[in-house]
Amino acid sequence: MPLRPVTLARRPLMFALAAVAASALMHAPALAQAKLKVAAIYTVPVEQQWVSRIDKALKAAVARGEIEYVFSENVSNADYERVMRQYAEAGNGLVLGESFAVEAAARKVAKDYPKVAFLMGSSGKPQAPNFSVFDNYIQEPAYLSGMVAGGMTRSNKIGMVGGYPIPEVNRLMNAFMAGAKEVNPKVEFSVSFINSWFDPPKAKEAAFAMIDKGADVMYAERFGVSDAAKEKGKLAIGNVINTQPQYPDTVVASALWNMEPTIAAALAAVKGGKFAAEDYGQYSLMKFKGSELAPLGTFEKKVPAVVVTKVKAKQQAILDGKFSVVVDDSQPKSSAR
Repeated sequence: MPLRPVTLARRPLMFALAAVAASALMHAPALAQAKLKVAAIYTVPVEQQWVSRIDKALKAAVARGEIEYVFSENVSNADYERVMRQYAEAGNGLVLGESFAVEAAARKVAKDYPKVAFLMGSSGKPQAPNFSVFDNYIQEPAYLSGMVAGGMTRSNKIGMVGGYPIPEVNRLMNAFMAGAKEVNPKVEFSVSFINSWFDPPKAKEAAFAMIDKGADVMYAERFGVSDAAKEKGKLAIGNVINTQPQYPDTVVASALWNMEPTIAAALAAVKGGKFAAEDYGQYSLMKFKGSELAPLGTFEKKVPAVVVTKVKAKQQAILDGKFSVVVDDSQPKSSAR
């Protein structure tokens, strides 16, 4: 019976291995559920430039295996509260969205679900204990893109088409205008708002009207503006996303918003049990890599060297804390005629 002692000796090990295997199977669902559940509510199509940056950052977190992510798009203001409550009830640990037009409803939902973390695009202040706010504070690269525009216009007329004249849009337009004026004091601006976040045909028509009056550079705060510039053989400056690949001969530069730093900070806070009512706006600044001026790309050799030198110097001054772009939330106006 020479094998018996060996068999007996192995039994404790076999039992131990079996126990480990059983434990792993028992805890497998728990491990799978360890990923933070995140939901987002968008009032516009997910490809709209502003929310596309949130979506991009969240999908990157999914790719890293950090979170589970679901979203609803084209949610009407009237239906926003219901969708928000639905996601809170579904066990999502973090809920994001743009609450600008539904502030009261969003804050009411947050009060009803104090254990859920809410991070919302908002013009308002954080609301204790769980309603944090963020915004696309990309006025720094907007200023730089304005410098580029001021150096590229030949007619000294720049057209600007925005969605709504709210602080989040106004501050970017005002920064752009200030940057353009620094390089070219003679520049004049035509400013209009289409009162929509996503209406490319309307934005395009507004741009056509400005181009017909002499504008040779367009500030494309909304989709549709670059299409008008392309059709008329004019130039455009992008906002939030880089559309130069789609408009290689039209879009000169763009002020980019990178939502990744904001999302990373929020996820870390939720996972660490330290999420509180805070303003995450700072994570959109250039020093946090939350925003940047897109590479000139196809226009690298077309923008005057003297302008490029000035832009690079100003960018470094911003990063070094030696220059601060003024945050002006007032509604921008067309230049006096």
